[in-house]
Amino acid sequence: MKSAPTLSSAFLEPAGDFLPAPLLELRKQRGTALVDMPLPTRKTENWKYSSRHLKLSDELAATLPSTGKDGTSLSMPGYRVVFRNGVMVPEASDYPDLKGVSIQRFADLSDGEASGLAERMDNTLDSHAVQMARLNSARFEDGLYIQLDKEAVLDQPLFIVHEVTASSSGSAYPRIYVDAARHSQMTLVEEYISSGSEPVMVNTVAEFSLAEGAQITSVRLTLEGENVQHIGATGVRQAESSRFESHTVGFGGPLRRHDLQVRLEGQGAECKLNGVVVTQGKQHYDNHTSIDHVAAHCNSEETYRNIAADQSHAIFNGRIHIHQDAQKSNANMNNKNLLLSTGAEIDTKPELEIYADDVQCAHGATIGQLDKTSLFYLISRGIGRREANTLLTMAFINELVEQIPVEAVREAAQLRLNDFFDQTFEEV
Repeated sequence: MKSAPTLSSAFLEPAGDFLPAPLLELRKQRGTALVDMPLPTRKTENWKYSSRHLKLSDELAATLPSTGKDGTSLSMPGYRVVFRNGVMVPEASDYPDLKGVSIQRFADLSDGEASGLAERMDNTLDSHAVQMARLNSARFEDGLYIQLDKEAVLDQPLFIVHEVTASSSGSAYPRIYVDAARHSQMTLVEEYISSGSEPVMVNTVAEFSLAEGAQITSVRLTLEGENVQHIGATGVRQAESSRFESHTVGFGGPLRRHDLQVRLEGQGAECKLNGVVVTQGKQHYDNHTSIDHVAAHCNSEETYRNIAADQSHAIFNGRIHIHQDAQKSNANMNNKNLLLSTGAEIDTKPELEIYADDVQCAHGATIGQLDKTSLFYLISRGIGRREANTLLTMAFINELVEQIPVEAVREAAQLRLNDFFDQTFEEV
């Protein structure tokens, strides 16, 4: 029997040693622990659809050169931090020096700050995602540590542009950690873009720790090219009365995977998760979400929509876990999926795991095609077939796109969706 591929020591040897000593030590520990670790296979439940697309090699692990012109699809009416090939580029960044707000690259942390951060990294992610998150911990070269003091408010969105410039084979491992103190507020936008045609693997991790009453809005836009494998993980831990809101818009590629895990650990905590995914050609996108209701009187609302065309494949796996002490929980999950061709595939698996008896929970999933009656009605009123298809498909996801609280992201998503519609629907 053929054995499963494993991570080699050569692959886990990172470049760059300008990080503080505690982070270098963490990276070394993670790398040592992962040597010879089996990679996910079809028998790995949470990777059964994506494992065949995962291609890791010693050559792909070579660090990308930190060169290339800065670029982004977003007009950014806010603050900006640019990561190029996993390393922050200070000269291309413009972020605030505000009272109560600290934004530091990992390389600039003191040993004391780095030691405290190292103890907390990966703590927001459980076994479903921690394997690939720890790969990031073994390979990251740089990262961003954001601290909000008590009642601090970031007055404009912070845009973090993750750019890979693939002039040669390589990989990138950007990292973000947000520590939000009591009643602080901010909006964080992550945009992922690429240039070049050589194969690249991007493995990114963002972690959020919300203290009592903190409010964080996270927006994630994945726009990388067909040469990029993207594996992302987002972990969130929420204290009493905090609120986390997530909006993700993802466009498919050879491998796209995002694990989003939220733990509601304090009474009255709330989260709202919205997601839109579109795939075409032979693209792949795999979304895994997990919401843990640990404390009582917490609310969660989750809505994801997938659209798959041609021979592409979209996956949604959503899990809500109501713990024994999480009485008076209110949880709702909804996943709707639209197939635009007979060759496309969508797999959906909503899960509820409930151990408390005084809760209100609901989940549902649908998979269908464009309604022929509605399509005929539009065409009979003089609307072209392409326009009619576009109108009905956009209506399917527009509710979620319009909820994105940052106008620049809505506009960028709309532009890419228009490209998707032009390539998918033929004029008749």
